Amino acid sequence: MAIYLPATTDDEQVMLDELTPREIVAELDKYVVGQHEAKRAVAIALRNRMRRQRLTPDLAEEIIPKNIIMIGPTGVGKTEIARRLAKLANSPFLKVEASKFTEVGYVGRDVESMIRDLVEIAIDMIREEKLDDVADKAEMNAEERLLDLLLPSSPQPAAAHEAGAGFTQGQLELPGDGGGSRTREKLRQQLREGKLDERTVELDVREKNFPAFEIISNQGVEEMDINMKDMLPNIFGSRTKKRKMKVNEAFDYLIQEEEQRLIDMEQVQRVAVERVEQSGIIFLDEIDKIAGREGGHGPDVSREGVQRDILPIVEGTTCNTRYGMVRTDHILFIAAGAFHVSKPSDLIPELQGRFPIRVELQSLSVADFIKILTEPKSSLVKQYTALLETEGVKLEFTRDALDEVANFAAIVNEGTENIGARRLHTIMEKVLDEISFSAPDLENKNVTVDAEYVRNALVHIVKNQDLSRYIL
Repeated sequence: MAIYLPATTDDEQVMLDELTPREIVAELDKYVVGQHEAKRAVAIALRNRMRRQRLTPDLAEEIIPKNIIMIGPTGVGKTEIARRLAKLANSPFLKVEASKFTEVGYVGRDVESMIRDLVEIAIDMIREEKLDDVADKAEMNAEERLLDLLLPSSPQPAAAHEAGAGFTQGQLELPGDGGGSRTREKLRQQLREGKLDERTVELDVREKNFPAFEIISNQGVEEMDINMKDMLPNIFGSRTKKRKMKVNEAFDYLIQEEEQRLIDMEQVQRVAVERVEQSGIIFLDEIDKIAGREGGHGPDVSREGVQRDILPIVEGTTCNTRYGMVRTDHILFIAAGAFHVSKPSDLIPELQGRFPIRVELQSLSVADFIKILTEPKSSLVKQYTALLETEGVKLEFTRDALDEVANFAAIVNEGTENIGARRLHTIMEKVLDEISFSAPDLENKNVTVDAEYVRNALVHIVKNQDLSRYIL
């Protein structure tokens, strides 16, 4: 099964197989600053997945993914590296906190729910891809149906309109007209030019007023809830009601209806399950929160018990979902944690053995903060500049202003909790607070933020340690 990078046209579509580990790292560099070792590890894991696809099926079946543990403080890029990797590979991706799970027998989320959630994400992915394929056909069909509604079937259009009847192309002859087809084409042209948007039509709309209820069973509330959703249309029927709406609204509704009709959901489900099994990525965050052996200090719910529940999923098992059985043997698991209190060796040996690759991410320096502010494709400076530009404000940061922001972020991280790059968001929000508030009313729309401006906005907060703990 070949994997393709998302692209806008067939000519631009590039096979992921062509990306070397070095090129994968270069792609990740566009979004995440530093952390070269972690990028190398995920690039090798992704390349090995491609290599496996070139092997014979019997040998490929024996090769399991080399799962990764990322060790490092919060805000240094662990999640972003995994998320960008999944986007690059066009893989279903799920981030889940390991600390949210509870041992079997306790009320809470069971570990198999992560596989069910991943399949749902894959369904949405494949459905979106299919929607792109049928978009033109759906729009064309919706246009024809709308023209059927707009064209009268007799010289008494009002009576027909009140009846809410649908019309076929064979009923389009109008007295004194050169033929119904010419009238239809005139209407088509007006429809495309938006001249009919304010006209009202009547069409049948499906009702969605099913009763709401939940059933709790030993399967877990989420699984039963999904099954009941499937049963409801059969129990209560698919009723429709007539509704009047403007042409532009009706056109959107009909397009959606045609898209649903053109997409084969059974095929979507089959492809989604296969993509989850062959290229799914699960990011297990806060793995350090469940690292602990029996007898250690912790919450009432056994941390070791949660590890033992996660183990079969990582090891390779078969999970039951609403779309059938899903094998987890070849899903790539990337675990992450700060490991301030515990360490990877505190995990149970069986789980440690399923994460053979360990990478340590470094704390961010002032130089890294400056790069984060300016270098990534969607850097913070670009984001704030674009936001204020919508108000007509041309925002410009001087180099020394960026140095000051980075320095303040490093100082606050050092003096309080180290939350990595996330500190830049709080600093930038405080610096631009007045500009963001006054932007619509500013007479001078050209605003330059320099080092002095940054110091005036932050210095009194940073000096007051107690205040900085709350504000920054």
